[in-house]
Amino acid sequence: MIFARQSRPSRGNHVLSLLSDHAFNILLPLLEPVQVSTKQILHERGKPFVDVYFPTTSMISAILPLLDGAAVEVGTVGNEGLSAVEMVAGADSPLNTFMCQIPGEAMRMAADDFRNAIETLPELHKLGFAYLQCYMAQMAQSAACNSQHSVEARFARWMLITHDRVKSDDFKLTQEFMAQMLGVHRPSVSLIANQFQVAGLIRYARGQISILDREGIEDVCCECYGQVRDRFERVMGIERG
Repeated sequence: MIFARQSRPSRGNHVLSLLSDHAFNILLPLLEPVQVSTKQILHERGKPFVDVYFPTTSMISAILPLLDGAAVEVGTVGNEGLSAVEMVAGADSPLNTFMCQIPGEAMRMAADDFRNAIETLPELHKLGFAYLQCYMAQMAQSAACNSQHSVEARFARWMLITHDRVKSDDFKLTQEFMAQMLGVHRPSVSLIANQFQVAGLIRYARGQISILDREGIEDVCCECYGQVRDRFERVMGIERG
């Protein structure tokens, strides 16, 4: 199957948009539009999947909790994909806890309905595996980025990723989440955000971020953003938009 090129998902989510009309119409009665809120737990590590979420304007973080009580973000899911992607490979529970990072809308499906769908709809099964490949590439690139690149470059990468997914120049992102995704202490987040604000790249106040100069942010960013976006374009046909 060759996935059609798209820069904006016609059905709000790229995975759903890449399905044929026939497959989507089979899934549509099983999909429920929902609002997800900041810090809402969608899947808890080690506990059975109950639902699957296809974000449209929300953004979900895969969080790895540590024994000392800290938590590190190891992956994200936005309108390019779906949560509970491990189910495509037969998993019954997630390796990480999935928590809403940016509130917004999503389409929700019962886990049992999703299992049945990937067994009976070959194109959903193939598309799910394509997204799983991209998701794993994203996680690997993030690990390399966090160990090799500056905090400023990593901050720029997350600003671009988030901007792509929420369909708006303005979004809420708490200092707690930014600290998790950058692997730094919260005071460092304020310092970095202030640097970007002074440079005229963003406006930041009380967790509200506005993108002012995307090209300028791209100049600060490392190659990791482009590497992951290129993977999504090659494998799934998701173009830069």
